[in-house]
Amino acid sequence: MNKIACHAAPLLAFATCIAAVPVHAEEADATIIVTAPTATDAAEERAARTAGGTDVISYEDYADKSVVSLRDTLAFSPGVYLQPRYGQEVRISIRGSGLSRGYHMRGLTLLQDGVPINLADDNGDFQELEPIFFDHLEVYRGANALRFGSGTLGGASNGVTPTGHTARGIYLRADVGSFDSYRGLVSAGVADDRVDAWGAISADTSDGDRDHVKRRSFRFNGNVGVRFGDVVTNRLYVSVNSIDQQIPSALTMEQALTTPRLAIPGTIAGDQGRDIDSIRIQNRTRFDWGAVKLDVGAFVNAKSLYHPIFELVDQEGIDRGGYFRLDYAGDLFEATFGGELRVGDTRAKRFVNRNGKRGALRVDADQHARAASLYGEVRIRPLPELTLIAGGIYADGKRRQVMNFNISAPAQNGTVGRAAFNAFSPKAGLLFEPVADVQLYANYSRSVEFPGFIELGQVAAFVPLDAQRAWTAEAGTRGKSGPLNWDLTYYRSTIKGELLQFDIGPAIPASTFNAGRTLHEGVEAALEWQPADWLKLRQVYTYSNFRFRNDAQFGDNRLPVVPKHVYRAELRIGTDALHVAPNLEWVPDGPFADYRNQVSTPGYALVGITGGATVARGVDAFVDVRNITGKKAIGDISAVIDARVNDSAIPAINPAIYYPVERRAVSAGIRARF
Repeated sequence: MNKIACHAAPLLAFATCIAAVPVHAEEADATIIVTAPTATDAAEERAARTAGGTDVISYEDYADKSVVSLRDTLAFSPGVYLQPRYGQEVRISIRGSGLSRGYHMRGLTLLQDGVPINLADDNGDFQELEPIFFDHLEVYRGANALRFGSGTLGGASNGVTPTGHTARGIYLRADVGSFDSYRGLVSAGVADDRVDAWGAISADTSDGDRDHVKRRSFRFNGNVGVRFGDVVTNRLYVSVNSIDQQIPSALTMEQALTTPRLAIPGTIAGDQGRDIDSIRIQNRTRFDWGAVKLDVGAFVNAKSLYHPIFELVDQEGIDRGGYFRLDYAGDLFEATFGGELRVGDTRAKRFVNRNGKRGALRVDADQHARAASLYGEVRIRPLPELTLIAGGIYADGKRRQVMNFNISAPAQNGTVGRAAFNAFSPKAGLLFEPVADVQLYANYSRSVEFPGFIELGQVAAFVPLDAQRAWTAEAGTRGKSGPLNWDLTYYRSTIKGELLQFDIGPAIPASTFNAGRTLHEGVEAALEWQPADWLKLRQVYTYSNFRFRNDAQFGDNRLPVVPKHVYRAELRIGTDALHVAPNLEWVPDGPFADYRNQVSTPGYALVGITGGATVARGVDAFVDVRNITGKKAIGDISAVIDARVNDSAIPAINPAIYYPVERRAVSAGIRARF
């Protein structure tokens, strides 16, 4: 897989860039990756027709910032909770999705150009989404993500890359910053009436703000589109990722608040890390008959994971699938109908970790997953101001694991573990526009999440678990009036069988169980005020009330990890020619670290500032300073039952479950378009 990644990316990028050389760039006032707003405008129009929480983030919203991870692009997307763990590793959660998962990702569908990054069992690594490439990102919270075939509690986020039509010419970007951090990007686009092509290469390296957290990455993204007359167009996408990331592990609370740079000796001795190599190929054919549009596509994702932790996880997998989506848009009636099939096979091995190298084989399993869905939505306008919406998604999932070898449980050798799930999740809602540029909405929906192999294949056996089911009520408003833009949503999810995970010891993998009844409710708010072209204030606030409901063990305790209140703000003063933007992240009170609510983390406030200027026609520069005061605080937690003692009941003050916030860092960059 490494050889494929290293050879395929330069060849694909070289071919695309050479094709773009004869093309002259269109004149552009700003040196952002995209020079035409067509795709972003269309995405915003789709979001505005949704009776629930949505958001579209344009590249220009974060172009003058250091872009390390999804946190830097989605920081001002309402309702999205993002906290860095280390390097490009972040916790991402919407409405409490996967909140107990201390690694990887669950409860949220991530897509690139409409194709899921998640594996067929719905687990995934968000590092494969490289936001520096994107034209824009679409965030559809909860059941509002039905158009992506997502039935998860959190919803979906889709990163959309440019095309030769939207990003003609050559675009260059170079960043340098603290901790020996360097990043470069080169992209090129070319287009005529029939054929267009776009491609980009990025490379990233950093020693990180902690010991043993170096990262290296090399990535390529590209696509080629062909128009066959007025009805049919075809687009082929290729993505290549090669990502090497060291892991520093979590710290005790005292260590995180006093010596946040520290890495636990065991992680250094085991050279713990997570290396990902992947290639994704997608083809989409679109038929446009005016009011009726049909997308048909197929994709294949090949992925290699080399992951030394307490053991050495070594996986090779391939996912493939297809999808269709039919849209009809009339004057009084609109409809969407679609389906998706994903099939994945993984050879999952685990070895003794010998200083980051493979030791003796411990586990060898073959894992097969299938995920299929059919979804539909009807939108009727009985009045010009009112849209009534009804829809649903039927999902079917299968998991099969053949245990070829398990040194810890020889009795499991040759056994086959199976799990099958299916569910229908309906949705009903309304969208009301009493006056121009003001919307009120409400919906009621069901979501179902099936457990994946991380949940089912625990320790020595295939563990039977139920699906997580939730009913969510949602109401809100969005719009603009004069200098104000707002987005405000309240939701309440009653959940049965929430998949919760906790550490049971420093040398034992985390365990997952189905909780009884839990409640997730909250407020997702964004307010933008722009009284003049040279002054803009952006604010987002998230309120999260997540708790057990009459649980036999935990009563009505709050669920750990996510704080009740999170507030972010940025004040941009100036224009593209010259501007500064101080920013603030404030968590008044930290969350609980454990299910028994015995220990909570302290709150914090992080202050930063960005600035940018046009230094020549087609050339911009920027600077990004983070955590100016050098605040030491805890950003993320791996939940435990009781944070006062470890889970084997042996007294141990301050278990190592805490990740510090990012240390003070300064970065600068330059962008140029030709």
